[in-house]
Amino acid sequence: MNYYSDEKDWQWLFRNGIDWDKIIPLYYKSFPTEEGFNSKKEVVDFFEEILQNTGEWTGNAVTERAALLDKEGAGKVVDGRTIPSESLQALYNEAIELDSIGLPFPTELGGLGAPSAITLMLLAQLSRACLASSTQMAFFTSIGEMIHRFCDEETAHRLVPMIARGEISGSMCLTEPGCGSDLGMIKTSATPTDDGKYLLNGAKIFITNGGGGLGFVLARIKDDKEGLEGISMFLCEQVLEGQEKLNYIVAKNEDKMGMHGSFTTEVVYENSVATLVGEAGKGFKYMLHLMNEARIAVGMQALGTIEGSLGYAINYAKEREQFGKPLTELPLMKRNLEDFTTERDAIRALLVDTISHYDIFQRLDLKKTKTGDLTKEEEVLFKEASLWTRKRTPLVKYYACEQATLLTQRSIQILGGYGFMEEYPVERFHRDSFGPLLYEGTSQIQALMALKDIMKYAMKDPKRFFSNVLFKHPSKELLNGSNSWEKSFSSSHYKFKKNMVKLLMKCLRPEIGELFNPKAWASDENVSELMEHAETLCQALSYMETARVLCEHANIDEERKDLFFRYQKLILPRLEGIYTDWSIR
Repeated sequence: MNYYSDEKDWQWLFRNGIDWDKIIPLYYKSFPTEEGFNSKKEVVDFFEEILQNTGEWTGNAVTERAALLDKEGAGKVVDGRTIPSESLQALYNEAIELDSIGLPFPTELGGLGAPSAITLMLLAQLSRACLASSTQMAFFTSIGEMIHRFCDEETAHRLVPMIARGEISGSMCLTEPGCGSDLGMIKTSATPTDDGKYLLNGAKIFITNGGGGLGFVLARIKDDKEGLEGISMFLCEQVLEGQEKLNYIVAKNEDKMGMHGSFTTEVVYENSVATLVGEAGKGFKYMLHLMNEARIAVGMQALGTIEGSLGYAINYAKEREQFGKPLTELPLMKRNLEDFTTERDAIRALLVDTISHYDIFQRLDLKKTKTGDLTKEEEVLFKEASLWTRKRTPLVKYYACEQATLLTQRSIQILGGYGFMEEYPVERFHRDSFGPLLYEGTSQIQALMALKDIMKYAMKDPKRFFSNVLFKHPSKELLNGSNSWEKSFSSSHYKFKKNMVKLLMKCLRPEIGELFNPKAWASDENVSELMEHAETLCQALSYMETARVLCEHANIDEERKDLFFRYQKLILPRLEGIYTDWSIR
């Protein structure tokens, strides 16, 4: 099977869900290009050809090897290094042969200079085949992009081409034994040396791909501030030229519930030589950049997991007969499958829209980082893309990952007893689905981030916030003759905003006369009460953002209205349950 050419929905979203009119000029200023493209259409056709090739690779070789990689595991730790298993090395070799590792890297650094959206779509394809494979491959491209963005030119020209050739990869080293989500508690230390380098001492745990050869490490320079303001970022290489001893060691590879084909390691630093990245004390800021992309990428991984498990389960249900009929024709199963596929397709649409905004954001952010200069038109585009990226990031990570764990469970139930057997892949999809649910911030962290964004918006300008809710009644759109899906979305969105304001008023309890005073919203006790509702608020926000995207897609192509209305049917009862919860708790 080809995970692109055989999927009409992916093809539609590639052509219509990505804003190529805005993205292409950010990569190619004029035509013909140095690469020989004569028009925007030729560029888009080339990107589509890439996805066709990767869809063939992931739909066959990667999928066929997934069970063996799960059984063999990622490999072993020998003398402080990770040694890939035969199956994992086969994955690397194929990726190198396809030139897929360097997709987003600039051509001068050995890459193809493709938009981030292409890499993220490839990540979904890989995850549909094998989540562990996608995770290992992600720590080639993400580390190369970080080096290009934040390290000096010499380092970028030395290391990024090596990553593009598959010779080294890397890791993000944050978590410590006593420090998970609260990064301000980091204990790993960095001591300056006379030659401008630093010596790292400490240990990191649960580090994906810790033996890839490079690590971006968060540490605190000796005598710097406590908390997040005192954290700096360092680039640490495992092998140093002229030094026989390893610069840092991988102490062990964890035995996990799932994702057996991916390394999850403990990394130990003992006077490990490292280079400061950027400015001291800005480590958390730099890390946030990676986490934005990483959380969206994890959403794409979750989508691929949903696609893989449901795809297998639906094919099984079509062939399996019970009571004289295929499972797909039994009334309850028919309804369930419609709900499952509706949610899958809706999440896919939300994520594609999100990566379109993210692509614009990261491209202009890179230009701003490198040159410090954007045109007026670019500033407007950057501001809009930044807002959407910030708003969507916790939502897509939360929604896609939660549904991946639920829908892979449902896939097991579709197979019945067979789903519980290792012979069938759905149990692997379910075991693996808990990884994305946890890494790059748990669902609860995402919910709190979404709540923080709402609070920031409300407190920044309460008058504007309430005006947007109270004075934008859907009756205006109804009278203006909007189409049926826009009317439906407008009505449900207004009801959501009205109930959200009730929740804020109930929990934060600002005095009526102080309603437009931001300080009146800032009581710690009242904010803590609101935090109890963070998860249900995140769920509701996710549903409304998804419905918004589906409505916009129906405006582009009226045939997409069916998916919008099916999704409305799915989420409206859920929203009513959330509103009831807000009123009684």
